[in-house]
Amino acid sequence: MFSVKPLKPTFKSYLPPLQTEVKRSPQPTIKKLEARLLPGEIMVNEVNFVRKCVATETSRDDLWGRLVCTNFKISFITEDMLPLQQKFQYKNRLLGDHDIPLACIEQVVTVNDAKGKQKVLGSNQKLKFNPTELIIYCKDFRIIRFRFDEAGPESAKKVCLAIAHYSEPADPQLLFGFEYVGKRYYSPADKVNGLDPRGEGGGVGVAVASLQTALFDRPSDWDREVKRTGASEWRVCSVNEGYAVSASLPEYLVVPASLADQDLKQFSGFFSEQRIPFWCWNHHNGSALVRMTSIKDVVQQRKLDQRICTAITKSHPQRSDVFKSDLDRGLPNVQDVQVAFGKLRQICIIEPFEESEEKWLSSMESSRWLEYVRLFLKHSAELVYVLEGKHASVVLQEGGRDLSCVVSSLVQLMLDPHFRSIAGFQSLVQKEWVMAGFRFLDRCNHLKKAEKEESPLFLLFLDCVWQLLNQYPAAFEFTETYLTVLSDSMWIPVFSTFLFNCPQQRAEYSQDFARTKNLQLEDDKGLRFPPVWDWSQQFSAKDQALFNSPLYVGKSVSCVQNGAVKTFKRTKKNYSSTLRGMPSLRNGLVGDQDTLPRRNSLVLRLKPDFSQQREPQDSPAEQFFREWLSRPTDLHGPLLPQLLPSNIKLWKLNFLRWVPEAQINRGGSITAFHKVSLLADEIETLQNRLRQYKGTPAPAASTPLRPEHSRMYFKAGSLNDSPSSPDYLTSSFPFSPVGNLCRRSILGTPLSKFLSGAKIWLSTETLANETL
Repeated sequence: MFSVKPLKPTFKSYLPPLQTEVKRSPQPTIKKLEARLLPGEIMVNEVNFVRKCVATETSRDDLWGRLVCTNFKISFITEDMLPLQQKFQYKNRLLGDHDIPLACIEQVVTVNDAKGKQKVLGSNQKLKFNPTELIIYCKDFRIIRFRFDEAGPESAKKVCLAIAHYSEPADPQLLFGFEYVGKRYYSPADKVNGLDPRGEGGGVGVAVASLQTALFDRPSDWDREVKRTGASEWRVCSVNEGYAVSASLPEYLVVPASLADQDLKQFSGFFSEQRIPFWCWNHHNGSALVRMTSIKDVVQQRKLDQRICTAITKSHPQRSDVFKSDLDRGLPNVQDVQVAFGKLRQICIIEPFEESEEKWLSSMESSRWLEYVRLFLKHSAELVYVLEGKHASVVLQEGGRDLSCVVSSLVQLMLDPHFRSIAGFQSLVQKEWVMAGFRFLDRCNHLKKAEKEESPLFLLFLDCVWQLLNQYPAAFEFTETYLTVLSDSMWIPVFSTFLFNCPQQRAEYSQDFARTKNLQLEDDKGLRFPPVWDWSQQFSAKDQALFNSPLYVGKSVSCVQNGAVKTFKRTKKNYSSTLRGMPSLRNGLVGDQDTLPRRNSLVLRLKPDFSQQREPQDSPAEQFFREWLSRPTDLHGPLLPQLLPSNIKLWKLNFLRWVPEAQINRGGSITAFHKVSLLADEIETLQNRLRQYKGTPAPAASTPLRPEHSRMYFKAGSLNDSPSSPDYLTSSFPFSPVGNLCRRSILGTPLSKFLSGAKIWLSTETLANETL
């Protein structure tokens, strides 16, 4: 509903006409709306007069526009505005407000209400009826509905078939990233000011944070990391240069100095996928974190184990023992994680607010997703004790190369404050996931061909990181918005970070693509895809400020006392663990019970009363955790997760952001974030003025921005400005569920059948009118 301005009198009417309320007509306009295309993006099919359904009780607020399918995305182009859209602008430079990347599509469903027909469309399939409705189920939990009541039937059919076809590429080189990189960086006509996708060459729009993120694709990056951690008995070797030893490992590795390249080549064949042991990180006490796959040859297993452990022991200044952790035994496998994620998706989209709160919580518990999050955090915390408390090196061993990515990253995040900064965290993901050969192409199922291989392990890792961030917000420079955007970036297939199974695959596919397109490459490394860490590809500098936490405490915190800038240091005292909200139990870290007990279970009822019994002697590990919990948190020291069931929360911003019923207007954690951001911005402004007054230079920030941009997204402004929260703030900020989800209670979206594996669908319009 919108109002028109009063019209001026004309010669035909000397009386001013009455101001009337103009009602939105169901008949759409015929104005031609143009799609915004990226380099290498081509329009495949389009249809006009399409209605996008908005999650309201009537179709009055639905949006009219043009639906376009390209080789990159589904684009809905409209002049209609969503509520509050004019007040808040959080724009992705690669995607429009109503765009869906084809890689983000989980399933395409077409419906004809008149004939009562429905079909799940796949690539190269035929459609024998004219669709009246299109339902898009997305991997980020969105459900998008389009109606073709006023559209041409043949055009609607063609665009549905095009979406189904292009969302399932038959070959990796058909992923949009190849065309995008080839046109933008290697075509003379489209190259912009010599822009280098790595973030070098002085191109425009290169984010400062990307320059500080080590990509670990060259020996110098590994050498700096070795020196930063003080791993003096480890060396950077090029034994895998040209991927001569293992196709799934990076070309440059860090190995014990006592192992020669010839030795590594000799026993590489005994390891699964030839993944020889490689160094990940070093503790300041000399203990190291190492990853390797299982040994295939049982006869050689004991001999190789002894040889490797001896080399790692020699690399320790105290010659400490080596602790081997078999990840395949104590952690869920990739299929278990995928099953739990499917149940979580059903609970977060279908069941919330439909049943009682108790039933919803029990369903969440039975999905086992939070239990798996707890298990990975628990196992990582126990390895922290080995490295920090026992001063022993740790070897992570598994049959594949999935679980070690999660555990290795969490251990380093808990022990090294460098990885809690934005640049440090990005280098951690680059080192332990991208270069270490995590199978993003298969686990994300970009080609829609490996459903048995699909598993959201990277999302599980981000959930574990969010648990730590939620418990210790001042220890992390980034926010949960940053983690959510990073998760969403997996479905934008233009970044090298999430496109391939290993660096060798990137080089092989990109070289083949370059030969096919006659592109001139500078070296034999293949196309240089931009990393996701170049956030300027997606967001403006102002929007990137939403990644910065106002609570983050750097290495030194400045304060002002009597007009002088001083450094605040935390005084260590012995505090009771109850001051930190922790009961005097074992925190779930080293207990006999590995799984979370169900509510009202016999485990809780029959649990003995420890107050009436003599407490047994703590093990060294339990004593280590108890002492750590009794001290105030050192934000620059080790961080141990609180693992009681009440401490493991659901990541609402990521999993419930598209649910309108879960949205709290001007509420949720964003309101506190807004207030603290204003305070932090005001403090930063006063500190800068004080430094200018005293003539002292400003300290270098970990992620510096241009002077005209503040580190905070919300700025304090003048003293006369109102400190109240803006109207557009909701618990889903900066995301909006409006127009992204059909409410089941009203429209009957059949997502439960989809999650149960059903191949037959019913129209949401039909289900709404059916009687049970």
